[in-house]
Amino acid sequence: MKALLVRRPWIDLILAGEKTWELRGSRTSTRGRIALVQSGTGTVVGTCDIVDVVGPLSSSELRRNAALHRVPAAQLGNNPYTQTFAWIFSNAKALRKPVCYRHRPGAVIWVRLSSSVAAKVRPANRPLHPTGTARPPRKTRTPRRGARG
Repeated sequence: MKALLVRRPWIDLILAGEKTWELRGSRTSTRGRIALVQSGTGTVVGTCDIVDVVGPLSSSELRRNAALHRVPAAQLGNNPYTQTFAWIFSNAKALRKPVCYRHRPGAVIWVRLSSSVAAKVRPANRPLHPTGTARPPRKTRTPRRGARG
């Protein structure tokens, strides 16, 4: 499972569902469920889905969409990217308990979680079945007509 490193306060806003655009200097081909790592902590704190990427975005597009990326206008002027893309997130969910992982030197955007860490992250965020349980209901056998009981 891939994990994206995100600094505070942005990761808090993502997990609260208040930030659905993560601004980055390049596109990503990654789609689907990823883990979210709070930069500098060595912990996975949540998950989300990457559903799309838009951009490159102009300064005016960034200003118009401030409610989605939550970067204050004053900070947009200090944008470190030559081109800015919005990675579109949905279904962000905080883990009940953060999961520690071993951070490899040099990783600044993505880390690949070990299978043991990924196994701890996945069940904690397993989507609920429409019945409200983590698993689909068991099928019950109905007796055939004329069967002895």
